[in-house]
Amino acid sequence: MLKRVFVAPDPGRARLRFAARAVLGIGLAVVVCGLAGHSLVGAVTGGLAALLALFTVTDATVRAQALTTALLPAVGLPVLALAAELHDHPVARDLTFLAVVGAGVYARRWGPRGHSLGVFAFMTFFVAQFLHATTDQLPQLYAAVVLSVLTAAAVRFGLWCYERGLPPAPVPAQPARTGLARVTTRQAVQAATGAGFALVVGQLVSGQRWYWAVGATWWIFVNTASRGETLVRGFRRVLGTVIGIGLGLLVAVPVGGAPAPTAALLTVCVFGIFYTAAVSYTWMMLWVTLLAELLYGLLGVLNPGLLALRVAETGVGALGAVLAVLFVLPVTTHTTTHAWIRRALRCVHACTAEAAARLAGSPTADPAPRVAELEQLVARVRLSVAPLVHPLNPMLGRKRRARRVLALLDDCAREIRGLVAVAADPEASHDARLAAACWRVETAVEALTGSAGERAVDGEHVTAHAFPPTVAEPALAHLHGLERALAELAAPLRTPPGSPLVGA
Repeated sequence: MLKRVFVAPDPGRARLRFAARAVLGIGLAVVVCGLAGHSLVGAVTGGLAALLALFTVTDATVRAQALTTALLPAVGLPVLALAAELHDHPVARDLTFLAVVGAGVYARRWGPRGHSLGVFAFMTFFVAQFLHATTDQLPQLYAAVVLSVLTAAAVRFGLWCYERGLPPAPVPAQPARTGLARVTTRQAVQAATGAGFALVVGQLVSGQRWYWAVGATWWIFVNTASRGETLVRGFRRVLGTVIGIGLGLLVAVPVGGAPAPTAALLTVCVFGIFYTAAVSYTWMMLWVTLLAELLYGLLGVLNPGLLALRVAETGVGALGAVLAVLFVLPVTTHTTTHAWIRRALRCVHACTAEAAARLAGSPTADPAPRVAELEQLVARVRLSVAPLVHPLNPMLGRKRRARRVLALLDDCAREIRGLVAVAADPEASHDARLAAACWRVETAVEALTGSAGERAVDGEHVTAHAFPPTVAEPALAHLHGLERALAELAAPLRTPPGSPLVGA
């Protein structure tokens, strides 16, 4: 786990900049709240609002990110008012909280913006429970949210907008479906059901900290799209929380809320959350848990008993999520993974076609954006099959097939990158063999993704026209490697949809 975090590649130091900017933006937001005369509760609210504004907004362009950030208070403030108004009406509060959970997950159908606004709405209600917010505190909390989001936006889009000038990042969308076939719809029902279980059992465990269980259920559902992904995320959340509790006993409890060391440790936690989020959910949860412990230390309520209660409530929330994904409108890993694999293969087709056109001299052909999209899609396949390659998965046959699919898709991506690099060279030679090879690649992809591929794919058919291994020309060599990888994908993709290829 340590190796995965600290040795993981960080192209362009994107994760480092992401984390450093978060520390700056959240730190400035807390300072602004302090200068505005807000209490500790207001400063905590503002800091969390800035954290969410910098963490959850992931639109493809800077302009879209700015618009989503501007919309955050429009969603969060009414939810905050509702949570404060219902503070003394537990039944109405609980039902409203569950409605916010379902609506927040359902909002993912509108892409990154819907996801961001859904997370912000949920967390606003959650923070109101965390701070026991009441209506008399609303003016201060409103001001803290608005000031902090503005400060975070000033840092993100003004002081340190490192995304400006970069090409828009492709954001793969879920395959289009309708009704209960839509993953977001099914997950909204699952999340509300799991949160309902967590809320009821969590209140039996603790009448004061029950919302921890609901929060655990919610965050387990974030960024997952299948039963297997949710189960793995639940395991990692519990593991990260337990490790974070242990670290809190060694660090947060002895500090006891002392302002200077707590501020320094909070800075480390913020950096850790943002730096590790992309590579390890377990590590991110470790830092989130330690941050929560430090905040409770500032509020003067931290003790070992509270930490044990957090572990219990997290376990309840994880159990709620597990029961929901297993028994309520389950979305199998098989279904989700095959959809992403088909999209990745179609992107291989598009990349090859663009590269072929570029080699043929087309001035408008540009395969580079397609390569970026392919990288995103392969990463999404990797996330989808994570349950199958997890060390705790006892199904060794499925694990081997999943690893084989990932390795071959990585081979496809590598050959595509090489082909595109050759095509970008204005001196690259092109002849009839290139067109023929590209046509064979496109035919192979169609065989893997079309109706024949849904039943069974004949690997020999794909390789019948492959180049001999002595091909020397760079473009032809990459195309040959691509053909070989596609041919070898036929075997693991031959399993019919009802069988356990890469499913759970």
